[in-house]
Amino acid sequence: MTLLDIKDLTVRLPGAARPVLDSVSLRVAPGEVVGLVGESGSGKSTTAKAAIGLFPPGASASGSVRFADTDVLTLTGERLRAHRAGPVAMVHQDPRAALNPVRRIGDFLTERGASRARAAELLEAVGLTSPAQRLRQRPHELSGGMLQRVVIAGALAAEPRLLLADEATSALDVTTQAEILALLRTLRATRDLGLLLITHDLHLAAAYCDRVYVMYAGRVVEERAADALFASPAHPYTKGLLACSPTLGESGPLRPIPGRPPSLTDTFTGCPFVARCGAAEEACETWTPLEVPLEDGGSATCRAVPVVDEVHQG
Repeated sequence: MTLLDIKDLTVRLPGAARPVLDSVSLRVAPGEVVGLVGESGSGKSTTAKAAIGLFPPGASASGSVRFADTDVLTLTGERLRAHRAGPVAMVHQDPRAALNPVRRIGDFLTERGASRARAAELLEAVGLTSPAQRLRQRPHELSGGMLQRVVIAGALAAEPRLLLADEATSALDVTTQAEILALLRTLRATRDLGLLLITHDLHLAAAYCDRVYVMYAGRVVEERAADALFASPAHPYTKGLLACSPTLGESGPLRPIPGRPPSLTDTFTGCPFVARCGAAEEACETWTPLEVPLEDGGSATCRAVPVVDEVHQG
């Protein structure tokens, strides 16, 4: 069963030379943790926000975004507000941006339809001690990790089936980050909650996700089971991301990917990674990236990937 099913989603902005998202497909099942990784500007947040029908001003979207039996792209007005407030919830990177600094934590939670007793239960469920006391406190009285738990509690108030976590742990120290991720794992198991985890940290994605999508220039360039992707990455971009990520126990300089990601003003006719790829050939400059199935059930969009099941790259 698929909870979130995005197919061939293309998002364009007025004046942009290329789409923000270009034929992106992604799926999340109930109880599954799916990672979405890539450099800043690759389209990760835009993809996640598509699940709640939230696009940049002036954007046009085509393709399909389905949540269970709902076609999200057709929702407007009250139906769209109900979708955002119910079955899908989002947790952002900075919890302080989601909280009014002059109002109490209890006010924030009860705004989301929870009674004070229910709000206290939610705080306890996310691991905050003395929940009755926390309801009376203001954001400046809590640490960053505690505030992130409060925001997660608010997201859970409407009993969502899908949680979108957009860099929800990147502003936290390593210990607190591990606690929040352990909490999300527990919620996934106890509530059969689907989780889409957006992160720059590939090692975090390897440890906590079931499957991982790698994005570059608004496209998905690789999709694999997490263990397979990190054991044997298929796309040169994925290999580059892993090569420039520090690994515990290894010494020596990191190997950054040369150049920079393309902006929305840059155009290209072939592979968008060709200018930064050490394995690029002349044909890559004109070859249209196609999704090539891999033997382990994943896929990658690179002409150097071995073809299986008689799928031809053109």
